[in-house]
Amino acid sequence: MMMHFKQLIFFFIFTVAISCQESKEKATTERPKPTRKYDKPQDFTYTIWSLKNDSVRKIFKSKFSSSEITTIVSLNRIDKNTLQKADSLIIPNKFDADFLAYSAFPFTIKNLNDVPKIAIFSYPIQAYGLYEYGELVKWGPSSLGSEAHKTPTGLFFTNWKGEEVQSTVDDEWILRWNFNIENEEGVGWHQYELPGYPASHSCLRLLENDAKWMYDWADEWILKDANTVEAKGIPVLVFGDYDFDGKSPWLKLVDEPKANDISEKEFESLVSNHLSDIMKEQENREKVLTKKQVE
Repeated sequence: MMMHFKQLIFFFIFTVAISCQESKEKATTERPKPTRKYDKPQDFTYTIWSLKNDSVRKIFKSKFSSSEITTIVSLNRIDKNTLQKADSLIIPNKFDADFLAYSAFPFTIKNLNDVPKIAIFSYPIQAYGLYEYGELVKWGPSSLGSEAHKTPTGLFFTNWKGEEVQSTVDDEWILRWNFNIENEEGVGWHQYELPGYPASHSCLRLLENDAKWMYDWADEWILKDANTVEAKGIPVLVFGDYDFDGKSPWLKLVDEPKANDISEKEFESLVSNHLSDIMKEQENREKVLTKKQVE
């Protein structure tokens, strides 16, 4: 009789454990998934176009459509205005309407599956990736701090935002779709010229369409009063170093098409160093939001 009782207890504990595990797995699988054309970045090869004479520039303008030029400038970390001054560009062997197809960022980072939103900026390849619950939803070019004014690296959180902000460094610099991530130093992401290399005064420059999209996507901090932060915004991770003496990393794609790729394993290792702080701030924000809803 005693053995039967122990078996029943074991069966009960085992059943509860399985039930909890199934509930956990169900909660994970029911999280919203982004609608993506592909399940991973696609394979491309690249060639270099030299635009050092007018005849080649004329051929270039006639050969590529507006959407293809949008892809080209993004891959070369420039904007369409800077295109007029570019002397060489990498060109993919084929074009895809979905820019995620070209991503150097992995589509999934498993140890971020409990994080609703995070923005990650890579200094080495001058690009950003946006993740929701560990799934890549957007990526694109950036221009981080110059060698003289490097962008600080590490974990930050979004603070305040402004559609059009005057720079505190130079009042002639107008920063559109600005989202601050470091209040004391005045560092943030915003629209500004992308020249094809790290050129900013420590901020994270973006194409205008990207800056506007991210302006609406990210969350601001929550203030208790003018001097007290009650909850931080979304996490922002800036990592790595740029080789200021080497050639542009994206030009390496001609010889090695995956030269700029960052693996999921690398990202998981990077994220693990900051995950406890990310979760701590996220939990605090959820508590603050819940409290305000009750009030």
